[in-house]
Amino acid sequence: MSIFAFIYYSIHYNFTLMNIAFFSAQPYDKIFFDRFNENYQFNITYYETHLGPHVVNLVENTDAVCAFVNDKLSAPVLEVLTAKGVKMVALRCAGFNNVDMEAAKRLNMAVCRVPAYSPEAVAEHAVAMILTLNRKTHKAYNRVREQNFSLNGLLGFNLNGKTVGVIGTGKIGKAFCRIMLGFGCRVVAFDLYPDQSLLANGVTYVSLEELLQQSNIISLHCPLTNDNHYLINKKTLNQMKPGVMLINTSRGGLVNTADIIHALKTKQVGALCIDVYEQEEKLFFRDLSSDIIADDNIQRLMSFPNVLITAHQAFFTEDALTEIAQVTLHNISSLIQHAMPTDGLARLA
Repeated sequence: MSIFAFIYYSIHYNFTLMNIAFFSAQPYDKIFFDRFNENYQFNITYYETHLGPHVVNLVENTDAVCAFVNDKLSAPVLEVLTAKGVKMVALRCAGFNNVDMEAAKRLNMAVCRVPAYSPEAVAEHAVAMILTLNRKTHKAYNRVREQNFSLNGLLGFNLNGKTVGVIGTGKIGKAFCRIMLGFGCRVVAFDLYPDQSLLANGVTYVSLEELLQQSNIISLHCPLTNDNHYLINKKTLNQMKPGVMLINTSRGGLVNTADIIHALKTKQVGALCIDVYEQEEKLFFRDLSSDIIADDNIQRLMSFPNVLITAHQAFFTEDALTEIAQVTLHNISSLIQHAMPTDGLARLA
């Protein structure tokens, strides 16, 4: 049974939902969800902590949980939630790799998500990272503020005419392709399901090996699955052009951090832009400026002058947060009313 079929079955379970527990909640989540909840009048409780084994036993009087990218909805967590009467998991993100879907199916728990809150937001952030690290505008900004107007060390390259490889051409990858075509780049892509409109616009689909070998810039826009975990590893890095620029705004688990550090040290990778990190749940979305960070890998990455890191910021626009709140609340309302959300169900098919 597909995930689509499972969730369709689950929503025929008769329940009335009122109490929703939001985990990994930030101040901006409260602003946007409270604004649009005026139309639904759900009873929402916000928790800053992420959802996982450490906190699940504290959940009480809750009909649904609303989770984000770093919440851990493993089988044991889902089993505890079910025992406590939770009937639904509402993901306010596109990916659902953090949910044990087989366990959810077994427990007859409904799961919904926001599959396309704002593809352009993430795609535009990926381009912003490329431009920033290539033209070193972040360094130029700090220099000029210190009255240093030298151009030494700020040399970049033209994007026009370069080959850009895009791994994954779903909604975000598609938006990214269109932007890079606008820069005059040659765009090659790898996806199990080629997009006909991208083909018509000049994107060339190739094998993964060909993409790695041909590209000056590689951007990851595929979901994280068991099959592509550590897609970027020692083997695939060695297939790339020396000095390649790599961008990851998708999921941290796509990149083997130890291998990318080695590739940076040997200059096989000339530049790295990441908005996600495989151990980000211990770091991102919190202020650690007064703490000692014990993660040696992130400290090593931050030490490279040719690495640009943002803290899962790519989605963070007014448009995206509006869409996330509206679709999430609509999904919950639709499930309560035994109606299929128009675009919000986690599905593989």
